[in-house]
Amino acid sequence: MVFGQVVIGPPGSGKTTYCNGMSQFLSLIGRKVAIVNLDPANDALPYECAVNIDELIKLEDVMVDPALGPNGGLMYCMEYLEKNIDWLESKLKPLVKDHYILFDFPGQVELFFVHDSSKKFLMKLIKSLDLRLTVVQLIDCHLCTNPGNYVSALLLSLSTMIHMELPHVNVLSKIDLIGSYGKLDFNLDFYTDVQDLSYLQHHLNQDPRSAKYRKLTSELCSVIEDYGLVNFTTLDIQDKESVNDLVKIIDKTNGYIFSGIDASVVEYSKIAIGKRDVSLTIVFTVAAVQEKYMTDEEPKTQ
Repeated sequence: MVFGQVVIGPPGSGKTTYCNGMSQFLSLIGRKVAIVNLDPANDALPYECAVNIDELIKLEDVMVDPALGPNGGLMYCMEYLEKNIDWLESKLKPLVKDHYILFDFPGQVELFFVHDSSKKFLMKLIKSLDLRLTVVQLIDCHLCTNPGNYVSALLLSLSTMIHMELPHVNVLSKIDLIGSYGKLDFNLDFYTDVQDLSYLQHHLNQDPRSAKYRKLTSELCSVIEDYGLVNFTTLDIQDKESVNDLVKIIDKTNGYIFSGIDASVVEYSKIAIGKRDVSLTIVFTVAAVQEKYMTDEEPKTQ
């Protein structure tokens, strides 16, 4: 069995930064990680990828012939990858023996709740390579500062969960920046636990643009609550403990934690009693990590 993550989310939600940070964190605790870049528009990668879709197809070429725009071009690329799945399988076979796989996908959300190609080729890979994958959907926590945007994020998350049919973890990313976005209408728990959404109605009605859609918004909130599937965990990719908590959740959803209990215990013990000279360079210096996360101070909460 091979374990990994399918990293998705809207543009700007931090997918590439997440893959870079997560790969370094997993390497720190002893896992061999391979990143697969499936975003043909991402030409400035901060990490070294084991497989790059650019070797198969380039978005810039598709925009010339058959002269598609960025959105249509990305859909074309995913369809082309589905038809040439043998190429991706051949690239992954040498890695699946001992690597943990991170799939870095494009930020076009239609690919994951309407379009079928991404889902289809993932299902083929799961079957042929015996993969155990969890979808990690990143949502910028900035959306919590606006009730309408938050409801939209909930609908996107629910639609994606239903469409993809894979273990799924929704993540409010960039949580370290939430204080700079302005005051939240409710405590952070309200947004992560997706509590009684009727409380949002009052705040939505304050916006003239939203007030006329009051009934529609109420019905959409009811749909979200009736399914009862959506909740969020938070992530600060610069916080080792935050990344660790997310890894534990993902390991439970894809079964990694049950594949080798002894190995998992060893990994988590490395996190708990990590040496002070361990090098962790996600997006911050080693000195900053040691100063902030290896003291006895209680972590600050929102």
